[in-house]
Amino acid sequence: MNLLDLVTWTGTFVFALTGALKARASRMDIFGGMVMAFATAYGGGTLRDLLIGIKPVNWINDYVALLLVLSGTLLVFLRKEKSGRFEKAIFFTDAIGLGMFTAAGIEISLQSGLNDVYALIMGIITATFGGLIADILRNEIPYLLRKGELYATACAIGGATFLLLRNTSLNHQVILFLCIMIVVGVRIYSKRKRLTLPEI
Repeated sequence: MNLLDLVTWTGTFVFALTGALKARASRMDIFGGMVMAFATAYGGGTLRDLLIGIKPVNWINDYVALLLVLSGTLLVFLRKEKSGRFEKAIFFTDAIGLGMFTAAGIEISLQSGLNDVYALIMGIITATFGGLIADILRNEIPYLLRKGELYATACAIGGATFLLLRNTSLNHQVILFLCIMIVVGVRIYSKRKRLTLPEI
């Protein structure tokens, strides 16, 4: 197991938790929870692989990823949180997943021969489109499109930092970690300080 696998699997588990929590917030049954967990965990990476032309897509034949999604769903099912904690739990697990999948998406894209600009775009898609699909399924406005949410922007800042630092002498693992922490940090800070992008 290499570092990229670890980051990808951790992101998969965290986003599975996010999807299952969203299902609970929408009062779905456990099957609905699994659908939401799969959509959130696999949606962005699947779209990235289809756009790049990776065959088969990343999760096919990956039993570890499958087990992580099922485990995340089961964990949410067994742990009964008070309803007032749903939004907070969703926000923090989603922020961590954003960081993990931004880094993993960029790394996979670079390994597939994409240039820096398109690797950054693929990193953002990897991190955000699973949540977008899950929110559409539960008839909610996705975080990606909500006014006042630095969502894809957080991914872009962290991803751009990753691409800039990879040309330095810094250790690659340190750069991946910094990318993840910047995405998570920007997402949380912008939410607490209510930072927004200008309206169109």
